[in-house]
Amino acid sequence: MRNKYIMNLHIFDTDVNIIDRSGAESLIPVQESNEIIQGVITQSAVLQRGRRLPNMTSRQYKMPVLDMLPIAYFVNGDTGQKKTTKMAWEKKFITAEEIAVIVPIPEAVLDDSEYDIWAEVRPRVIEAFGKKIDGAILFGDDKPTSWRADVVATATTAKSVVTLGTEDDLYGKIMGEDGSIAKIEGSGYFVNAHMADISMRAKLRGLKNANGDPLFKSDMQSGTNYFLDGSPMNFPNNGSFDKSKALMISGDFSQLAYSIRQDITFKLFTEGVVQNSDGSIAYNLMQNDMVALRAVMRLGWEIPNPINSVEKDKTKRCPFSILKAGA
Repeated sequence: MRNKYIMNLHIFDTDVNIIDRSGAESLIPVQESNEIIQGVITQSAVLQRGRRLPNMTSRQYKMPVLDMLPIAYFVNGDTGQKKTTKMAWEKKFITAEEIAVIVPIPEAVLDDSEYDIWAEVRPRVIEAFGKKIDGAILFGDDKPTSWRADVVATATTAKSVVTLGTEDDLYGKIMGEDGSIAKIEGSGYFVNAHMADISMRAKLRGLKNANGDPLFKSDMQSGTNYFLDGSPMNFPNNGSFDKSKALMISGDFSQLAYSIRQDITFKLFTEGVVQNSDGSIAYNLMQNDMVALRAVMRLGWEIPNPINSVEKDKTKRCPFSILKAGA
């Protein structure tokens, strides 16, 4: 199922002349497409931390996930019988869905040879794609119906949630025996990264030891490096992090696997109509002397969450936990 776009491009003239991908290569060389994929991964906190699988060759990627562990037995005496055991795998599927954006550009701007329009458009496309990916995977914002439950919903279902009240000890809620890190360890995973709302920086800077010294800063010259129990922290600033749902997401991000079906491709339209979501016409490209640059990519993701010896109940096992604010 396609995502709902803010603007959809409709071509009504059957004889319309369109500059296709080969015609637009002089404007957008192939190396720019490869470069922008890396830019999206850099911009997206999720794609930075997640595990990238080989590119998909079809819409669905089948992933075998261990679902039953072998069992070993003691043999009773010299003539005791040895028992058999088995293993089992379940199938999980990564489904690729499309992300797209349309950028209308006045032809007068393109005609101005001193104005590097692609240098202006590219970082905004990267930012828009990164924000959309992070919001959908972490919080389920505008996610395709074919995609699995988001990270916060998955952790909530597994009861891997810690609530931080206004008077609670932040250090204990994260590091304590029933803290957010311990929730993940109880599922048989080790935390390798954290993602948090920007407001958490101030909360962490305010943590002090028994002597009143800041835990995260030993001097006033060097920058503050945020690590929790040896694991690095990200503070996504692309507008995707919803602190009303989670202040911090911790986890084993190798269990967040994603695959790209289609690298970003571009088409440049010179005629057609760009509509708003309510059906009204935003731009008539021919009438407004404009062109529209459309960027599209397809990707999917999954949480394999294979069985392990610590927690065999998959309804309770979760490689992620969330720290959320109290009511």
